[in-house]
Amino acid sequence: MNALILTLLIPLLSSVAMAIMGQKKTAGYLNIILSLAQFIATLFMTSVVFKQGHIGVSNGQFYIDSFNVYLIALTALVGLTTSFFSRPYMEQERQNGRLSSARMRLYHASYQGFLFTMQLALSTNNLGILWVALEGATLATVLLVSLYRTPEAIEAAWKYFIICGVGIAQALFGTVLIYFAAAQVIPDPEQALLIRVLVEHAAGLHPVIMTIAFVFLLVGYGTKVGLVPMHTWLPDAHSEGPTPMSAVLSGLLLNVALYALVRVKILTDGALANNLSGHDPHLAGYLMMGFGLLSFTVAGYMLHRQRDIKRLFSYSSIEHMGLMTFAFGLGVPLATFGALLHMTVHSLTKSSIFITVGHASHIAQTQKIDNIRGLIATQPSVGWGLLIGTAAIAGFPPFGVFTSEFLLLSATMQTHPWLTIPLLIGLAVAFAGLFRHLQPMVYGEKPAEQTGVQANMWPVIIQLALVLWLGLSIPDFLAQWFDQATQLITGSGLL
Repeated sequence: MNALILTLLIPLLSSVAMAIMGQKKTAGYLNIILSLAQFIATLFMTSVVFKQGHIGVSNGQFYIDSFNVYLIALTALVGLTTSFFSRPYMEQERQNGRLSSARMRLYHASYQGFLFTMQLALSTNNLGILWVALEGATLATVLLVSLYRTPEAIEAAWKYFIICGVGIAQALFGTVLIYFAAAQVIPDPEQALLIRVLVEHAAGLHPVIMTIAFVFLLVGYGTKVGLVPMHTWLPDAHSEGPTPMSAVLSGLLLNVALYALVRVKILTDGALANNLSGHDPHLAGYLMMGFGLLSFTVAGYMLHRQRDIKRLFSYSSIEHMGLMTFAFGLGVPLATFGALLHMTVHSLTKSSIFITVGHASHIAQTQKIDNIRGLIATQPSVGWGLLIGTAAIAGFPPFGVFTSEFLLLSATMQTHPWLTIPLLIGLAVAFAGLFRHLQPMVYGEKPAEQTGVQANMWPVIIQLALVLWLGLSIPDFLAQWFDQATQLITGSGLL
């Protein structure tokens, strides 16, 4: 209980502290210290969960199990490593005149506020609080997207706010429908939105109402995931906001939105599995597979059309979120295990890529791909970081992304062999899209005026080393959590 309280209280108080002190030159160091304190708290909490199996507090309003515990620790880890990159990067942005002291305060306060909303969404056992937390994350990241106050940044922020606002409204209506279905079978109305209680009564939930609710929630939370065709906000938000925001947005927010969608899928599967009305028990999974495959395919082809380096890797995020959505929709244990692993390695890899992208943009003084050349000649650490990170996210062995994609392809061949072909084609198209842009950026002729910058590559080294480790050997405790979460999601285990 104390561990969970600390995990939530530290980022909340940190946001308040940064709102007061975030403009000082030492604010970057304070942001690192506060993020480190949060990470230590999550490690303490995960050790408690490892010993006890779960944590529940506040009359069941908060509950930590095998599914969300590793995502909570992953969120804190990415937040910590990004804060190390954020300090010199944002200080250079201030020195370049792009940010004032007031905006630096806004940045640091929103950064910690964003981490708080993510941890709140992951730890709550209440679908209503989950919705509120994701809405809070939207508000925090809108402020970050518009931080530079350029016309393009303001346009991207409004686009993000409007599209995700409409999406989150759909999710709210879906949540209301779940409450309506639950109120008919759960005696205590105060428990009608508690996830554990809903799972216990899932077989009694009205299948038609739950199906409609899932469609609204798929569209609503799918907007936050970045599923096609609700994805249009994501490339603009990435390209116009500060690079540290891109690292946490791609590595964390998309994961949490998908986590919420999977929680709802568990309830919908339970409602459709034990009824005699003729509803397809795999309907929710089929919908997720359809949206996931569409997103995966469209994003892969869009990689070839990009001219902005941050937009390039934002479409890569859409591609991988589509792949995870497809895997969770597939529903078999092997695919689910692969999706859980993919959530982890994608977050680590993509956040490390955006760190190198930030340094590359500072070196070239632009985000245009055509003007970024010869990074290995200019600053080898940045060039090699971008090359290795892109190779990892493209699925090169022995990195963890290769392992998770191999598991997904194996599960697809066992259950829906005909879908293996579009998956393989999509992976090949995405690979070609990434490396047609990467080769000249890394190995092209270095511009005469291009010079290196102060780059902190330790976060990149740490995260890519973890991705390599997970590709070679998954630790026993993590494999155990993935197994338990797989049983929970596929219906062969209990919360």
